[in-house]
Amino acid sequence: MEDLSPIDWALRPMKRYADFSGRAPRAEYWWFWLGYMALNIVIQILTRISTMFGLLGLVYLALIIPMIAVGVRRLHDTNRSGWWLLAPAVPYLIGFALIFPAIMSGTASANPFLNFGPAMVFMLIGFVMAIAVFVFTVLPGTKGANRFGPDPYDPSNLEEVFA
Repeated sequence: MEDLSPIDWALRPMKRYADFSGRAPRAEYWWFWLGYMALNIVIQILTRISTMFGLLGLVYLALIIPMIAVGVRRLHDTNRSGWWLLAPAVPYLIGFALIFPAIMSGTASANPFLNFGPAMVFMLIGFVMAIAVFVFTVLPGTKGANRFGPDPYDPSNLEEVFA
């Protein structure tokens, strides 16, 4: 496990494309995200200099499932449910649902606090939840087996983890 290169770590989520069970160590999660960000920069540059908008957008669609799957497995490594990934999304959706009617009716400028105040509270809650999920992904995984599977760094379980 120690001899895996950063590229190997970044490609592991693609090999486990839609596998939401098990655990993902920090190296797998963060190298994947670094690779995603590097790919994102390349795609943005190519989009600016070419007209391949649709083709490049398919890359984003192809990476949604492994992105969610590695996030779920990373949370599993910290002995938390993968549902925590939705924690920031729920308040954001409520906030947008509160803002949208005011914007569409044109009353948003009449009394901004009345229209945007409650929505901003939900946006702030979503932001705090996003920070919490980020902290969960940074924390080390639980030592030994947990309810989601064996420890990915335990040498005695390498065959089971990498099967």
